[in-house]
Amino acid sequence: MQNPDTLIAILSCGLATWLLRVVPIVLVKRMTIPAWLLHFLNFVPVAILSAIFVENLLVIHVGHWPSVNWPNLFASLPAIGIAIITKSLFAVVVAGVASMAVLRLLGWA
Repeated sequence: MQNPDTLIAILSCGLATWLLRVVPIVLVKRMTIPAWLLHFLNFVPVAILSAIFVENLLVIHVGHWPSVNWPNLFASLPAIGIAIITKSLFAVVVAGVASMAVLRLLGWA
């Protein structure tokens, strides 16, 4: 049997995660959110995904300009094309993973 402290820590983390996801939804359900705030919040997913995307395309070198992570850039091109054509998140993820798998199979990544 594991240490009881470990079990308590795991259950506490699970509870904290659950509360952080459920409480905001419960609170927002009972409120009327202004239209301007809803309009602003529509841009949040795009901003977050853009930041993650750009961060993975660049390699940071202390004291120098960042360089391009070429395998990630090449793998992202088919995913971007699929995104433009299908507008399906699932198809984009599959295209990106498949592109990187092909690059790694060919030894380019």
